[in-house]
Amino acid sequence: MSVSLQKGQKVNLSKDNAGLSKVIVGLGWDEAKPSGGGGFFASLFGAATHQAIDCDASAIMLKNGRFTDNTDLVYFGNLKHKSGTVNHMGDNLTGEGEGDDEQIVIDLARVPAEYDRIVIVVNIYQAVQRKQHFGMIENAFIRLVDARNNKEMCKYNLTENYSGMTAMIFGEIYRHNGEWKFNAIGNGTKDPGIGELCRRYK
Repeated sequence: MSVSLQKGQKVNLSKDNAGLSKVIVGLGWDEAKPSGGGGFFASLFGAATHQAIDCDASAIMLKNGRFTDNTDLVYFGNLKHKSGTVNHMGDNLTGEGEGDDEQIVIDLARVPAEYDRIVIVVNIYQAVQRKQHFGMIENAFIRLVDARNNKEMCKYNLTENYSGMTAMIFGEIYRHNGEWKFNAIGNGTKDPGIGELCRRYK
């Protein structure tokens, strides 16, 4: 049975799922419907100026809690970590459709020992240029699925208002005393891109 997490809640993945080796990190979001119809002219001209919100999920791999090498970022421009243990399944440009919009598969059993933390973040592509922010997004979530049987282990729905925020630290998978755990973070930031998010962990 899946555990529904609250912000800041931690769950022990290894203990609650014996033999767990590979997890699928699923992330989802929907573009919020604009409030107010705006009438005929809005429908006529609005469509031409509107740009879909392109959210990009990334995994930042840390050694002793620090980001030390650009190759430790797995994102749409680097879909596979050099160790082969973290794989991004590809970029979704709009967030349309049911279920996960983007997925990152992590082979926990094979993650090299020097990595103790994998931070899952999402940023809005070209947020500043497009004047877009997470206040325009709803139904955002992160969930962890056991790859052996596609069973959802835990899910964290981000329910706060993140208006003005252009990036989000969704959660982190971390190693503690030989076990893998997950921390539901849900912190919004005003970082304009993935590079700035990575610098938080330098």
